[in-house]
Amino acid sequence: MDGHSLAGAFLDELATQRRQSPHTVSNYRRDLGKLLALAAELPGSPGLGELQSHHIRRFVGLLHGRGLAGRSLARSLSAWRVFYRWLGRHGHAGHNPCEGVRPPKSPKALPRTLSPDETARLLETSIDPDDPQELRDQAMFELFYSSGLRLAELAELDVDALTDIGAGEVRVHGKRDKERVVPVGSKARQALAAWMARRPELARPEEKALFVGARGRRIAHGIIQQRLSRRALLAGLPSHVHPHMLRHSFASHVLQSSGDLRAVQEMLGHASIASTQVYTHLDFQHLAQVYDTAHPRAKRK
Repeated sequence: MDGHSLAGAFLDELATQRRQSPHTVSNYRRDLGKLLALAAELPGSPGLGELQSHHIRRFVGLLHGRGLAGRSLARSLSAWRVFYRWLGRHGHAGHNPCEGVRPPKSPKALPRTLSPDETARLLETSIDPDDPQELRDQAMFELFYSSGLRLAELAELDVDALTDIGAGEVRVHGKRDKERVVPVGSKARQALAAWMARRPELARPEEKALFVGARGRRIAHGIIQQRLSRRALLAGLPSHVHPHMLRHSFASHVLQSSGDLRAVQEMLGHASIASTQVYTHLDFQHLAQVYDTAHPRAKRK
């Protein structure tokens, strides 16, 4: 099998057997496409099994020279490493040339969040109660912030996920199809109830999705992003607001109030607490800003 066929078989396994999300499979496809394109540029176009570590280092250097940041390169290297492990298990490569290759370091950017006041402005912006799409948007945005959901998690919710809504809970299928139960606040429950009362006006009779678009089918990720950007403009927020920013804001605000990192990890569905610890930096950043503003000896002349 040639490189493209091998990559296709690997991606099929990710999607069907490992049940990775379409977004994850798409990322792997893009990263493997880079590997195959770079390998094709080498003299003699060696096969995947013939590549050595110095080839991979050369590829990383070329991509870095073309403007890819350290984090993007790290993701590509990780995808290549996993792919070569798969090739090895299936007898298509005798070694993994990605082992030991490291991407260039880049500054770690902290996630951008909204302040509690900005979040309130966003969620309390006036809507038309006679427009089912605006009621849907209100329910989506309240649920994003109330429960710290990922974009894919919210879009994939079905109506039956609300069976525990009376208890203030919703069941979510996260990465690798792991299920978790997350709390739902009173404002989000009210918004969901208002949306469910008008949902039949948009949804097709057989549609299971909780949130639907204008055509009555499950709402697309891009539409959610567009509607949130529109709401942020109406609220007069200064920066571009995207769905993950509401997730970051949820985590940051809960951590600032409670200090319970483990609880935030569980609610976000992070497999490792290292992923959650970034919010401790945000919390410290917030405290540092308060200090700089309030402490007499910190104020600059």
